[in-house]
Amino acid sequence: MASFREESKKSHFIIVPLPAQGHLIPMTDMGCLLAERGVSVSLLITQANADRIKPIIERAKESKLSIQFVELSFPNEKFGLPQGCESVDHITDWGLFRAFFDAVYSFNEPLETFIENLERPPDCMITDMCNAWTAPVARKFGIPRVIFHGPSCFYISTDYNLAHNKVYDSVTDENEHVTVPNFPIKLQVTKAQTPGFFIGPTLADFRKKSLEEELTADGVVINTFLELERPFIENYERLIGKKVWTVGPFCLYNKDDKMKVGRGNKDAIVHRHRVLIWLDGRDAASVLYISFGSTTYTNSQQIMEVGKGLEALNKPFIWVMKKREMTPVVEKWLADSFEERTKDRGLIIVGWAPQVVILSHPAVGAFMTHCGWNSLLEAISTGVPMITWPRNSDQFVNENLIVDVLRIGISLGVKLPDFDTEDVIMVKSEEIRKAVNALMDGIEADERRQRSKDFSKKAQKAVEEGGSSYVNLADFIHYFTDQRNKLANENSISA
Repeated sequence: MASFREESKKSHFIIVPLPAQGHLIPMTDMGCLLAERGVSVSLLITQANADRIKPIIERAKESKLSIQFVELSFPNEKFGLPQGCESVDHITDWGLFRAFFDAVYSFNEPLETFIENLERPPDCMITDMCNAWTAPVARKFGIPRVIFHGPSCFYISTDYNLAHNKVYDSVTDENEHVTVPNFPIKLQVTKAQTPGFFIGPTLADFRKKSLEEELTADGVVINTFLELERPFIENYERLIGKKVWTVGPFCLYNKDDKMKVGRGNKDAIVHRHRVLIWLDGRDAASVLYISFGSTTYTNSQQIMEVGKGLEALNKPFIWVMKKREMTPVVEKWLADSFEERTKDRGLIIVGWAPQVVILSHPAVGAFMTHCGWNSLLEAISTGVPMITWPRNSDQFVNENLIVDVLRIGISLGVKLPDFDTEDVIMVKSEEIRKAVNALMDGIEADERRQRSKDFSKKAQKAVEEGGSSYVNLADFIHYFTDQRNKLANENSISA
């Protein structure tokens, strides 16, 4: 009898991520993971995004993983986009979002050409939920299609219930609280906090199409683990009537230090050495790590207000800022005062930071985050409690999971989304000071930290051989391998 690896090696899966860092990173992780299990993987990616994850691509080649990164040319000129604008985080003008997704939806033709040139159709297509354009392609070639959801299952189930029960159809005030129907717990949200995918009227048709094609999928795969979200996973699976495979956290599968550093962006490698040296000189659980993801922008006034709170805290910190946040005002403030006053206990990283490496270090004791699911999972996996500051998208609902359900975080109390608002201060320095002290000091802080460590142990156990995510991934591969074998047998008999 063939072993699991021998059997699954016959399979070929196509992965189609959305060109956005928060979506590309976990889907690339999943591609490498499937290849490690013996599956032949083809991951579609644009040239600029391939360059960003070059260390992962090179490492995959060195490891002789059966994964090919199929580079496609992004049609910038055709859709009026700046050259090199190939990822959501590259978009600085909200007016370009429609053009960007029109460009993404034009990839159906190169995808069809790629499939036509294969010896046989793939056994499975794993596609980002936002890539509804892949559904007609999968149907054309008779390929089973599985949706990959980037956010937590807690959020996915919330969004599904709100959308399919048309909860907001009768809501006139976007700040009015409504109760999520058919949910395992009582959860109240507002329309402003739960806008769903494809925010804004110009993208409404994309949202409608994505919700429709979600129902036509052959299943769903999510970067989470059963022990973290069991009631919400079971709720979502029951609602959609399809198999849901939870196979994460993907960040824990990266045991290799080089893979951890280069995961997501090659620029992180530049910062690794100085970050580790700096952290090695700090006490255990003493450092506050601050990062707000790849797309969230913090205006100059708010940045300086955060700095004021950090000065008042007198705790060591690592603060990640984006290059686009380095305005003349911020650069002058840093050079004239802030960096000098905090030079003995502060480290500022401009650009992409090696986040998993930082969170894994024993010196890190708290994480101030925008509540993007990748960041939350990385903190959960490393046992680091959080200060939550959601900005938009799925982040407010994710905050509910972290603060109220899992009880491993403290909220800064932000209730309204922040879409690149200039000169608006959403969080005061005193609120930051109080939240950090509450998270890091005292009996309740110790209890919260212990719960965080307990979830970290459960996460690590889930991805180990015999763990829930390990078994689910094996089942996922077998499910589509068995479908192919069954079809092949039926064709053989009919012949």
